[in-house]
Amino acid sequence: MATAPNASLGSDAFARLFEAVHEGVYIGLVGAVPNIAVTLAANPHLRLMFGWAEDVPVADVQPFHHARFVDEQARASFLQQLTRDGYARDYLLRLRRADKSAMWVEVTARAEPAPEAGALRVEAVMRDVTERKKLEDQARDLYHQLLQAEKLASLGQTMSGVAHELNNPLATVLACAERLTGKPLDDTTRRDLDAIHNAAERAARIVRNLQTFARKRHTTRTMVDLNHVVRDTLALRAYEQRVANVVILEALAAGLPHVFADPHQIQQVLLNLIINAEQAMLGANGRGTLILRSWHEPDEDVIKLEVSDDGPGVPADVQAKIFDPFFTTKEVGKGTGLGLTVAYAIAQEHGGILKVASSGGRGASFTLALPAGGTQMRMSAPLPPRPAPDVPPGTRALVVEDEAALGQAVADALGDEGFVVDRASNGEEALAWIARTTYDLVICDLKMPKLDGPSLFRQLAVTHPTLSTHMVFVTGDVAGTDAERFLEECGCRWLAKPFRLRDLVRVARETVG
Repeated sequence: MATAPNASLGSDAFARLFEAVHEGVYIGLVGAVPNIAVTLAANPHLRLMFGWAEDVPVADVQPFHHARFVDEQARASFLQQLTRDGYARDYLLRLRRADKSAMWVEVTARAEPAPEAGALRVEAVMRDVTERKKLEDQARDLYHQLLQAEKLASLGQTMSGVAHELNNPLATVLACAERLTGKPLDDTTRRDLDAIHNAAERAARIVRNLQTFARKRHTTRTMVDLNHVVRDTLALRAYEQRVANVVILEALAAGLPHVFADPHQIQQVLLNLIINAEQAMLGANGRGTLILRSWHEPDEDVIKLEVSDDGPGVPADVQAKIFDPFFTTKEVGKGTGLGLTVAYAIAQEHGGILKVASSGGRGASFTLALPAGGTQMRMSAPLPPRPAPDVPPGTRALVVEDEAALGQAVADALGDEGFVVDRASNGEEALAWIARTTYDLVICDLKMPKLDGPSLFRQLAVTHPTLSTHMVFVTGDVAGTDAERFLEECGCRWLAKPFRLRDLVRVARETVG
């Protein structure tokens, strides 16, 4: 008789603990075949976790029912471990709440065979770890994003040399093709020559596009024609859009005021919007139509660019957080949730705004608005171009180029214009020529063996200061490199490889004139 009160007291304490604990507690019978799920006890927090009302009968509170599992195979694996080991510790399951929404649940349980055939008596403590899992996924995505940034940084360190190696032969092909164009040719040869010239120019554009996106560039703002940036960005996606049956419609207003912006950052924004639109359309319809429209809003004095697609659209609840960091509607591994955030930040840094509009599942429209700029620059009429001056007889030029074929093509083109031309393959040979001959002009590559262009310039600035101001540089890689800083400091004229021979000749005549 003395033990009864103590037993009653223990039972009451256990009951209070069962009701008050902030973990889901479950006791019941669970089986795989047949799908047995009988609840013997479930505490209030378990109901709260799964969204069951307080008045729902205990028998209907079944967290391990097969309908609760997002993946039916996960239920079989969970029960297999309980059968084999008799317990599971911090076991992660993807389960559905009463409203069918998914959540991550961590389960610690013990089990023993039940009298019913094929069933286990399971006593489990369950906790909702959905938010923790979300933070872990975001941290993992950020880690992969940082890894990708490191890869791009490493790639950027090599792109300068790669561009130089590709642009040198391209410059040679274009220069030789341009010289042949001026000679009498039959129709077949001229057709083949045009094909060579067009293919080389296409390859040059591809190299420039790789330079734009394979490395980090210095942020440099200038007056930009937004329509020109749009067309350059579309050129990057032309092949992918063609094979994926994405139709592009342009409605770009002519004569738009320029905007003061970093063209590469604006291109990054547009590329992000275009790729997102392509993925949305292809995922929903397997094809699509993308419309890009630009116009000037004189009342606000802003230039607007709209990127519209005919995909599934953006739900209203998603629009409110679409620019949030790490928010994405794409499958795991398909997106980082940072693209639109970066695009929005770039728009804000430029004094503009990026907005989204979508309704009724009839596609989405993203509108980039940037303040119009350059008004005072347009106040004075531009001066008419002056014809390049004639080359005085006996004007001497030195071509310093380690690519023999390109150096010869440049020398021949200058010779056709009246220059007396000598050639050197590097800076050391150039100094030897300059020591014994007086020159009016030096055409010089930047990257060369033995003594490069910048080193040659610095020596001439000391020994032949006048000649150092009559140097014209050619290079296969400039933006974001030491070459860019050097060209800004020296103040010399320069051309990017591959270049038109007529442009080089014009600059040469202007320099000596």
